[in-house]
Amino acid sequence: MTHPKTDPRIQRTRKLIMDSFMELSGKKEFKEITVKDITTDAMINRATFYYHFEDIYDLLEKVLSEVLLVNLDFNDYQNNELNEEALVNIFKAITNFQKSLSNRCHRGYEDTIARIIREQLEIIFYKMLLFQNKTEEDEALKITAVVLSWGIYGASVEWRRSSKEMLPEEFIKLAIPSILSGIGFGYAGEKILSEENL
Repeated sequence: MTHPKTDPRIQRTRKLIMDSFMELSGKKEFKEITVKDITTDAMINRATFYYHFEDIYDLLEKVLSEVLLVNLDFNDYQNNELNEEALVNIFKAITNFQKSLSNRCHRGYEDTIARIIREQLEIIFYKMLLFQNKTEEDEALKITAVVLSWGIYGASVEWRRSSKEMLPEEFIKLAIPSILSGIGFGYAGEKILSEENL
């Protein structure tokens, strides 16, 4: 039996609502978009909208998360090591994502966008760190993933603010040796300490 949320018709309706929202957000500011605008555009009733989303903010969050994940090629990173290529690709993906949103006049929901980017980056970095260190759940790696997600997000804000004449990949490559040696050093340092204690 198909689970209601994975039923193809329900998935189609959900996509229809999200597509309508994307379409409308290209024409007007987010705060001006109403549930009525979406139901009219998607040709559905209010009850159908509320079956899929709690409210317009819930819709915004789901749309942004989905668009970001597509940008990030999320599945490609799950079993990858955290190396220069991965960091460059992730940085390019989030700067592209922010650029495409700025064309949609997203004033007023920057905080939501920032939080969604950081949350998704944190998940990706944590999975990569677990894979790289061949370990199970690890509190130290969780905190490292948080630091990396805020750092990469902060770098994308700085790039947008001051360095647009430099390509995103050139910008982030300047910091990559420090980022990677920092991560590597932490684990090498632990190994040295434990060997000295033997």
